[in-house]
Amino acid sequence: MLVEFRVKNFRSLRDEQVLSLVASSDKTLQDTNTLGTGLKVAPALLSSAIVYGANASGKSNLIKALQYMRGVVLESATVVQPGQTFAVQPFRLDPCTAGQPTEFEVTFILNGMRYQYGFAMTAQQIVSEHLLVYKAFKPQRWFDRHFDENTDRDIYDFGQGLKGTKNLWESATRPNALFLSMAVQLNSEALRPVFDWFAHSLVIFDEQTRLAPHTSIQMLKQSEHRKRICDFLAAADLSIADIEVVTRKVPGQSVHFDLVTGKSEVRSEEMEQHQLRFSHVTERGEAVFDLMDESNGTRNLLFLAGPVLDILKKGLTLVIDELDTSLHTLLVRELVRLFHRPQANTGGAQLIFTTHDTSLLDAPGLFRRDQVWLVEKDSDQASSLVALSEFSPRKNEALERGYLMGRYGGVPFLGDMAEPKH
Repeated sequence: MLVEFRVKNFRSLRDEQVLSLVASSDKTLQDTNTLGTGLKVAPALLSSAIVYGANASGKSNLIKALQYMRGVVLESATVVQPGQTFAVQPFRLDPCTAGQPTEFEVTFILNGMRYQYGFAMTAQQIVSEHLLVYKAFKPQRWFDRHFDENTDRDIYDFGQGLKGTKNLWESATRPNALFLSMAVQLNSEALRPVFDWFAHSLVIFDEQTRLAPHTSIQMLKQSEHRKRICDFLAAADLSIADIEVVTRKVPGQSVHFDLVTGKSEVRSEEMEQHQLRFSHVTERGEAVFDLMDESNGTRNLLFLAGPVLDILKKGLTLVIDELDTSLHTLLVRELVRLFHRPQANTGGAQLIFTTHDTSLLDAPGLFRRDQVWLVEKDSDQASSLVALSEFSPRKNEALERGYLMGRYGGVPFLGDMAEPKH
């Protein structure tokens, strides 16, 4: 479960911004909208968080920052080559930050243990990296790495909690690779859970990683999962009684790379092609439709159904930029409520998403005040992230009206678009 995400000097996020999933002491919707951790320092985490902001306010940059951090963890030791630079983008409208490192840190709970991992980087290299592990209330510093400009090399400080061939991992870690990632590549069992959390427990959908039908299609091939997906869609009042997957072999091509000769070869081989057939049933009749006959909203909901059902079962963290795209507001509400229902969210999953749908703010029993976050830019074009609870709104306050009036920030300041500028 995600506890907290910190980012500094990434795109419009100039100053350090903190997205916290730690539940406040408010008892409102505690049984549905919070998840127990068993830890004294953070006894409950929020099962969802919603982020509002005007266009170009920086709310998507928050998602991009988490996505970028995940990418560096997964690829710096394998995909990134020696001497290759990163495409990281610091805040460029301030000369003081344009040349400074970009910083990321996440805190998460896995198997009852709290991990706090972060790093700072420039386009050329990793300048610092650290990992704290809380087996008890007091943290253990497993490793700390920082670049020493005087000696032009990385300095490492290892704690007793980290077991394994640390000197080997250190010597193998390039300036443009994370120690965490390289150690896992060299079979560090102790660090594997941290790496795997990024790889498997954090699921992000945005403009870089779009929804794809693969997961839903694979689940539709199994009768038990097919029923769950059809029930999921039926709850959205889509009149879909069943979905058939018709698979056939079609000619295709694949590229094979020879690691010995370094040459690539294009081979012809059969590939699988899947066709979805939707059975609609109403009181007046029934019909079968292809995927392209369905609306964008139905397709998006289908593509979401597989991943969401899997995430709820496994207790993963799902992050989505613009969840309301092509989805009716009532569908968004029902999707959010799945994460709030203990009988559906059996694994302790979390949902974080950005949206422009202000009607969600006043949906009865949908969100607590500490689940709502607002992003806005200042006169320097730097984005700031603030929790709605910081404004101490009253229990019965009309949040949508207050938000649109600019009481909490996070809305655009509109001039007269028809008025010519001189």
